[in-house]
Order: sequence, then C-alpha cells, then structure tokens
Amino acid sequence: MVLEIIQWFDKTGTDIISKVPKQGSADIKLGAQLIVRETESAVFFRDGKAMDVFGPGRHILSTQNLPILTRLLSLPYGFKSPFQCEVVFVDRKVFPNLKWGTSQPILFRDKELGMVRLRSFGIYSARITDPALFVNTIVGTQNVYTTEQLQDFYRSVIISRLTDVLGESLTSIFDLPKLYDELSGAAKSRLAIDFNKYGIELVDFYISSVTVPEEVQKVIDERTGMNAIGNMNQYLQFKAAKAMEEAAKNPTPGGTAAAGAGLGMGMGMGMIIPGMMQQAMNAEKNSQNVQQKPNMIECPNCHRMIPADSKFCPYCGYEIAKGTPDKEEKNK
Repeated sequence: MVLEIIQWFDKTGTDIISKVPKQGSADIKLGAQLIVRETESAVFFRDGKAMDVFGPGRHILSTQNLPILTRLLSLPYGFKSPFQCEVVFVDRKVFPNLKWGTSQPILFRDKELGMVRLRSFGIYSARITDPALFVNTIVGTQNVYTTEQLQDFYRSVIISRLTDVLGESLTSIFDLPKLYDELSGAAKSRLAIDFNKYGIELVDFYISSVTVPEEVQKVIDERTGMNAIGNMNQYLQFKAAKAMEEAAKNPTPGGTAAAGAGLGMGMGMGMIIPGMMQQAMNAEKNSQNVQQKPNMIECPNCHRMIPADSKFCPYCGYEIAKGTPDKEEKNK
C-alpha cells in the first residue's frame, strides 16, 4: 500500500500520539500530501530515529521539503521510488487530569508507627514541547507507541521521584494534611527535570491522597478513639452505669446458669460501685479544696470552713483563740 494522503484526527481528544501506519512501515509516495492540524506535529520516523518534523499545515512531500529524508532513503532510486517510513503524529496541546498512582506500595519509615506501606494517587498535566526529542527518546528508545504505554512510562518516573520526596520531606503520616501542597511542589520541581529531558513540559502536579494499609488504618482509628475518650475513669464509670441500666431493663431469665451470671454481675457491680462512689467523693473534696478561698480556715471542732479572722465558729460556737467550745464554758 502506498500512502498518498497522511493525516490524523483524534476523535476522543485524549490521545497524545498516533502512529501511521499502526504496525510496521508503509510506502510513502513522493508528492503525497501531509496534513497536520493546529496543535499537532508530524515526525517522520525510521529505524529508531526521527528524521523530519512538520508543523501545522498542508505539506507536499517532495525533495524540496524533505532534504534529510530523501537524501537518506531515496538517493539510490533517483528520488522517484516510494520510500518506506512511519509518521508519528504528536499532539502538543496541554493534557489535563492525567492520573498517576502507585502500582505497588511504597515502604516508609514513620517516626510514630514504624515501617508502613503507603499508596499514593494524584493527577498531573503535561504537554510535549519538543516533538523530535520526544519521539527519539520515548518512541525510539522506549518502544512506546500508544497513549497507554506513554502514561505507564510517566507513572514509573513519578513514583521513583515521589519515593525520594516522601523519604526526605515527611516524618509521620499524621503530618500529611498540612504538607500536601509542599510535597506536591517538591515532587513537581524534581519531575520537571526528568520530563524536560524527554521534550515534555510538566505543567501541573498534584498529590491527591496518601493512604496506609487497612490494618494500619485500624490502629490509627483506635488511637483517635482513645484521644476522644479523654478521662478513662469517667469513661469506665459511664459504661458501667449504662450496663446497669440495660440490665435493669432486660432481666436475665431464670435458671442456674442465668443465676450464676446474675450473681457474677451483682458481685462485679458490688465491687465497681463503691470504687465509683469513692472516686466521686474524692473528686468532690478535691474540687472543694481547689475552690476554697485563701482567707478561709477549717474549724478544729466541726471541721467546717470559716473566715480566717473569726474568733468563734459561726456553726458550733467553738472559740478559735482559746481552743474551747463556747457551750462548754457556759456549762461550767
């Protein structure tokens, strides 16, 4: 088959590159028309090397505008025989919302949790700025011909750099919420260098999420729950009171086993309640001690708090100065 009109139109709007023909090479006739759309470049490609690049427009393939190609391929035939070649169309527009993610977990040393495995996902946008360099380095040396293969290549580069950034910039996954922007910026600055050497500009790069395995997430949830509980003694008192309330609403049916269970619960509650009451009384006494004013003293007789400058206790009549109750003086 001899190609006389060569063009590519991306109906999906998502393809980055397209090869004509899809497989192998094709005979291209001198004088054939090459149609390149506004955001595209067409690269003539053979044996792993880009030979000519055409920008937007309609081009007639002749010896005048194919100096390198005709010199290399058609010279033995006097510039008359069709030549075999592939054309790689490269879309140079910005491709947004390209997705990346870790195919395998990244091993990370967390200062609080120890060694954990992280998965990360995000989006980026990129565009091809140097079609010839891109085709020579990516299509030629990496044998990448489809958009899916190209995104896989991008993903491997991203994961490699992201692993370094996480190891250097992050100490604990608990710090992640405040570091997403910083981590994204650090990763983008490193990835931009890698992308540029392939003729690609990394326009945007974002880390959307960094997740831990399910079992680690359970540990984090338990830790969060413990922090939410706060005072453990008060929490246990509350749970014991709720258990007693439920037991009162749902009495256990009769029977030896049930009686034993009820006796065990009664004994357990008998041990819990006094402790709860003692803790409550101690808490109340401590609260009174904390709240007492510095100009109050305790009556030696009735042990109530009275003003420090009192001569007699206003509650029992005890004479503070002499140390004898007022009523005893009257009896004498």
